[in-house]
Amino acid sequence: MEDRTELSELGEFGLIKKIEEAVKITNKSTLKGIGDDAAVLDGGNQKMVVSTDMLNEGVHFDLSYVPLKHLGYKAAIVNFSDILAMNAYPSQMLVSIGLSNRFSLEAVDEIYDGLLKACDLYNVDLVGGDTTSNLGGLTISITIIGFQNEEKIVYRNGAKEGDLICVSGDLGGAYMGLQVLEREKQIFKENPKVQPDLENDDYILERQLKPEARKDVIQKLEQLEILPTSMIDISDGLVSELFHIATQSKVGCTIYSDKIPIDPQTSNRADEFNMPPETAALNGGEDYELLFTVKQSDFEKIKNYKGVSIIGHITDEVESVKMVTNAGSIINLNAQGWDAFFKNNNNQ
Repeated sequence: MEDRTELSELGEFGLIKKIEEAVKITNKSTLKGIGDDAAVLDGGNQKMVVSTDMLNEGVHFDLSYVPLKHLGYKAAIVNFSDILAMNAYPSQMLVSIGLSNRFSLEAVDEIYDGLLKACDLYNVDLVGGDTTSNLGGLTISITIIGFQNEEKIVYRNGAKEGDLICVSGDLGGAYMGLQVLEREKQIFKENPKVQPDLENDDYILERQLKPEARKDVIQKLEQLEILPTSMIDISDGLVSELFHIATQSKVGCTIYSDKIPIDPQTSNRADEFNMPPETAALNGGEDYELLFTVKQSDFEKIKNYKGVSIIGHITDEVESVKMVTNAGSIINLNAQGWDAFFKNNNNQ
C-alpha cells in the first residue's frame, strides 16, 4: 500500500512552499511568481490576454476513470487553448484548488505533476494561486495570461462574407473517447471483475483524457503569414462554435459534411454506438482544435497545409449555420452546446 501523507500534516503554507519549490520560472515577462501577495508581470509593448476556467468534480470530470495527473495536464491545456484561440501565446498561469479530506498530499502531487508537465511543454510559468478546503470534492480553477501585439490579436467578430472556414486536426474523437469510458464505467459497476475493453481505442482515449492545445497551428499560420479574420477553440462542439462566430461577426456559415475531418477510429466507434460520426464531430466538443476563418486571398497559402481542413465559407445570412450533405441537401444546424448549470454531464 502506498504511503499517504495527510494535507493537515503539511498545512496550507507547507503545501504552498512545496508547490513553489517545484515551479521553474522561464519567461522574461515573469518578474515575480509564487511567494508574494501577487505575481508581477511585464508585457512590454504587448497587450495582455487573460482567461479563466473552473473544473468541478462530478460535473466536468469523473475520477473513476480520469487519472489525477491527466486531470492536471488537461486542466492546463484547456486554458492554454483559450489564449491560443486569440492568436496569443500563454505565458503565465494561476492555479487555485479546493480539496476535500479524501485527497492526500500524494494526490495533490499527481495533479501538480500534470499541471507542471503542461507548463514545461508549452513554456508557461505557474506564478501563483490558492488552496482551500472543499466539502464537495475537488475543484480546480485556472487563470491563464498571455501576450500578443495588438494588431495580431484575433477575435470572434472579424469574419466577413466570402471568408474560408477552416479547422485544425480532426473532430469528434474526444466525444467518442468519453462514450467508451462511460460504457466501461457502467460495465464495471455491474460486474467489477470484468476487465475494461479499451483495445484499439488509444487515440480517442488520449483525445479525451490528454488533449493538446494547438500552439503548432498558431506558429504555422504565422510562418505562412496568415492572420485569421476570426478564431475560436472547439470546446463545445463545431456547431456551437460556428454559431459564436456567426453571432459575433453578424454573418452566416455554410459547411460541407464531406469536408469535416474525422479520424477512422472515431468513425469506427461511432458506428459501434449506432451514431453518425458527423454527430460526434458537430456536437461532441472537447476537441480543443482551432476553428478560424481566413480571407479568400489566403487560399493559396493555406491549401497545402495538411494540418488544416477548409470546411466551408462565410455567407451574408446573419447568424445562420447550414451544412450541405453529400447528397447536396442543405440542413439548418442548431447549436447543441452543453450548459453546466442545466446538465450533469462530463462533456464540456
